[in-house]
Amino acid sequence: MVLVLIIGDLHIPHRIHDLPAKFKKLLVPGKIQQILCTGNVCDRETYEYLRTVSPDVHIVRGDYDESSFPLSVTVTHSPMRIGVIHGHQCIPTGDLDSLSSIARQMDVDVLVSGHTHTFQAVEYDNRFFVNPGSATGAWIGTLNADPTPSFALMDIQGPVVVTYVYQLVEGEVRVEKIEYRKDADAFKEAPKSTVMPQSIPSSPAPQQSQSVW
Repeated sequence: MVLVLIIGDLHIPHRIHDLPAKFKKLLVPGKIQQILCTGNVCDRETYEYLRTVSPDVHIVRGDYDESSFPLSVTVTHSPMRIGVIHGHQCIPTGDLDSLSSIARQMDVDVLVSGHTHTFQAVEYDNRFFVNPGSATGAWIGTLNADPTPSFALMDIQGPVVVTYVYQLVEGEVRVEKIEYRKDADAFKEAPKSTVMPQSIPSSPAPQQSQSVW
């Protein structure tokens, strides 16, 4: 089991001063093995903060990052290959056909992207696409209202990826769970994930959800 934090579009300090306090209480050192960040970190202090959560941090360059971060990153948690881009390369923004084309070019099973400031986790064209949204809820010009702050955790268990999205709604953290299985026919014997292997307190979400804390 590998626990990976998916986070991005923080825009600190240009659009917002910090992560929500309730998110910071969840993101404590020692629980997360790796961080994949979709970019727009924007300042050195935020980068160093992420490194305190997990020293294994992979960040791609967003359209507001003035840094030497790469435009894309690929990591492997066998048999799963995960690609990360910011998402401004995708035209139209967030278009699944365009994202699928990028995933094919990168030869990945899971493509993580940002830029839209809106969470999404969907299986499409036999691949899995995850957008963690904006962890700070930073504004974006194409939306009339402020985005909902959100991030995601991916629990990678061989050919199974269980994604937990954390959203700050009306001051409370709500959690939802989405599961993706790579090559379902090839891995028919793989055990179906039911819960995280840690103590899971109940979530304040209206429906029954689960959290890694």
